[in-house]
Amino acid sequence: MRIGIVTGSGTYRLPGLEAGEARSVETREGAVPVTVGRVGDVEVVHLARHRDGHELVSHQVTHRANVLAFRELGVDAVLAVTVCGTCDPDAALGSLVVFDDLHFLANRLGDGSLCTLHDEPGAPGRGHWVFEDPFSPALRTALLEAARAAGLEARDGGCYGHVDGPRFNTKAEIRSLRAVGVTAVSQTAGPETVLFAEAGIPYALIGFQTDYANGVRDEATPVQTLMDLIARSTTDFAAVLTEAIPRAAAADPQPVGTNLTWD
Repeated sequence: MRIGIVTGSGTYRLPGLEAGEARSVETREGAVPVTVGRVGDVEVVHLARHRDGHELVSHQVTHRANVLAFRELGVDAVLAVTVCGTCDPDAALGSLVVFDDLHFLANRLGDGSLCTLHDEPGAPGRGHWVFEDPFSPALRTALLEAARAAGLEARDGGCYGHVDGPRFNTKAEIRSLRAVGVTAVSQTAGPETVLFAEAGIPYALIGFQTDYANGVRDEATPVQTLMDLIARSTTDFAAVLTEAIPRAAAADPQPVGTNLTWD
């Protein structure tokens, strides 16, 4: 089984990736830089959403191309990480959350187009993603077990809230997200969740909580604290992924939900 890893802000290399080979994968949506190698006995493809040096800010991330590149390389399942702002005033900053629900009402990409791979009338595979829960249960279990094995605290379940960015959110916006049960927010994983599902590739997401979202606490999280925790997230994500990759490969995860197609 070939496992895909998607990392975000602060993590541009995957520690422990043995004999990594940099490649550029051509897709109909453009070229995607990836690194292909192994972690232990498992074949791994690593993709940094924002690319080296944080070249792409959130609305510029090439979500369609990224998913098509993983499909082209035969990736069987994806573990993704994100730093995020927590909407829970009682959450400990620096702790992890393995999401089990999604809030992404806009369902649009950064350029305003709908978030779907189905953009050509009559194309094979066109249809609707029908599901109950958006994240792979087997991959969620792998992440939770991996966090415990790495000695890290991880919340089991939570609603990931996708926000557009690149700016951070107002207090009023965060209040509305909290009211519908959002646990933490960031600016990239909503499209990934949808597009990997449309591609039939199981996907799960773990977040590292770097700050309290605007208005969640009386005092705002200092920007320096946010930056320090983004830097720390790299180490914690590496520890979790090292444990999660073999677990994910052994779990034989299945695609989430059903793609109701019209072929």
